[in-house]
Amino acid sequence: MHSNTLLPPLTLRRAVPDDLPGVLTLLADTAEWLHLRGVRQWPRGGFGPERIVPLIEEQVLYLLEGRFGETVATIALDGHADAEFWTQADRPDAALYVHKLAVSRAAAGTGLGDALLDWAGVVVAASGLDWLRLDCSKDNPRLQQYYRRRGFRHLRTVDLPHRASGALFQRPAELRAGVAEGLFRTMDLVNA
Repeated sequence: MHSNTLLPPLTLRRAVPDDLPGVLTLLADTAEWLHLRGVRQWPRGGFGPERIVPLIEEQVLYLLEGRFGETVATIALDGHADAEFWTQADRPDAALYVHKLAVSRAAAGTGLGDALLDWAGVVVAASGLDWLRLDCSKDNPRLQQYYRRRGFRHLRTVDLPHRASGALFQRPAELRAGVAEGLFRTMDLVNA
């Protein structure tokens, strides 16, 4: 946890349909920021509603909301193992998977990404599963290093020509007290 955050108290909650515009804007801003740095993990302009609405409907998309209702960060956490990446030998049902993790540029560097990943690890452990997993860009060594510093182990890189993503990471589930303490409060989401 980073204690140097200057953000007001934030609330982590499940996204609802009314949150769609804010989520799409945050993801589009993040995608543009990535593109300006030469990273092509996400489509330029972000994701269309057809990619985000199902996550809201399945109640697996969460957002961090600021004091005035602004979307500060997003994370999707679900059991959907991408079949192009995760094999049966990986035991895909032994994990939950992170998708659409994004932090607004105004909140970058405040530890929110770390806290969201730690929260996700608690959810995985509370669900009785073994692993928190994610895939990220094959061509983004800075992001891969970020995940390594957060305790993720690189399993392998799946190089599919039609996919920018493919670097596969996992870390063990953890039950830790105070994961997000001081950064955000949760809305009864441990049993997500």
